Amino acid sequence: MEIRRKIYDRIKEWKEESNGKKALLIEGARRIGKSTVAEEIGRNEYETYALIDFNIASRRIREAFDDLNNLDIFFQTVSLECNVKLIPRKSLIIFDEIQKFPKAREAIKYLVADGRFDYIETGSLISIRENVEGITIPSEERKLKMYPVDFEEFMEYMGESVLMEYIKECFMKKAPLDPKFHTKAMHLFKEYMLVGGMPQALVEFKRNGRDFGAADMEKRDILELYRDDIKKSSRKYNSRVAAVFDNIPAYLSTHEKRVVLSQVENGVTFERYEDPMFWLKDSMICNLCYKCNDPNVGLALNKNESYVKCYMGDTGLLVSHAFSENELADQQLYKQIMDGKLSLNEGMLYENVIAQMITAMGKKLYFYTRYNEEKHRNDVEIDFLISNDSKVNYRIHPIEVKSSKNYTTTSLTRFKELFGKKIETQIIVHPKNFSMEEGIWKIPPYMLWCVF
Repeated sequence: MEIRRKIYDRIKEWKEESNGKKALLIEGARRIGKSTVAEEIGRNEYETYALIDFNIASRRIREAFDDLNNLDIFFQTVSLECNVKLIPRKSLIIFDEIQKFPKAREAIKYLVADGRFDYIETGSLISIRENVEGITIPSEERKLKMYPVDFEEFMEYMGESVLMEYIKECFMKKAPLDPKFHTKAMHLFKEYMLVGGMPQALVEFKRNGRDFGAADMEKRDILELYRDDIKKSSRKYNSRVAAVFDNIPAYLSTHEKRVVLSQVENGVTFERYEDPMFWLKDSMICNLCYKCNDPNVGLALNKNESYVKCYMGDTGLLVSHAFSENELADQQLYKQIMDGKLSLNEGMLYENVIAQMITAMGKKLYFYTRYNEEKHRNDVEIDFLISNDSKVNYRIHPIEVKSSKNYTTTSLTRFKELFGKKIETQIIVHPKNFSMEEGIWKIPPYMLWCVF
């Protein structure tokens, strides 16, 4: 495994804690490394493992699931077809791309009860109706979400673990970095923002001497895979999924950044886009961020599902999705972003990457706006609201994302006037070094992973 993934340790914990009593289902978008990490676990943590890829599984493998009354025959078939000796309690069986063959997922109930082997399932679009129709979802299954390579993993892969420790140390002390290290950290963060966290793109970036163009070629291949997946989604709504997906850069380049359906279909209501939006979320291609009407009461309780922002699950993919190959070919656009001179779209990229980082922390995305009737515009705009998840002492962290070094804190001040009793910490993510002013944490984006 060329890039060390933190999820590896969580899978090891499952192995030790479940002791064969639960299968593990790893969910994630396509091409983020689910199969790679599952095989690495099989190779390192078991004596043998069998990989069944349901994209290419043989007819004999598929037919073996028709009769589970004699599991000896079933395991014999798996062993012969995979050319692997299966050893009770010492072997792992991996069901890869399990959404392609739901019957295998249903069989987990009986396979786990048998107790001879451990099971890891990997897949995307796990909850889509057509992928679970007619099967019983096994309760003997633990779910684990996998996301693109995060900033910590990126830094380790790029050989910057010492700098990450220094960043964490500065955060714990609530102190800024030495200016030269701040400059270096910001440079690395911008690289991460542009390349993204799709493993193949990141590997090509590093292998080719930090070449953004090499990474872009990989990302465009992945985007084409996503478009193919969208075409294969239900005919009832695949055109609407495609319409929202194609318009994500346009939505995010506006001031409010929310999904405006009138741009893709006249006179349409959000109800008609409920399934398409769910598909984009469930595929983990996108991260949805909902407006919270009243943060005083609770974020999920006051979610406005018709007022939503749609971020790309990986910001590197957003770069390749938003800009044509010709725009990126001469490297000028990359240079402008690295130099902080792409004012038009840089805010879009910064906000998307922060949404990506928050999601990878296991947090749900919410935002808040208040419309001022007298001024005919929003007078409070908070990009993200993060809850402390406490049911007894509920608190929120309002977060504003600023791509420019010059900005005001007006929205945060007004938000505090409205919801001050519920606020834990006010946070501004900006390109400048760490500082604390009037109770507001002003942190550079490379430090956000330290906060939650």
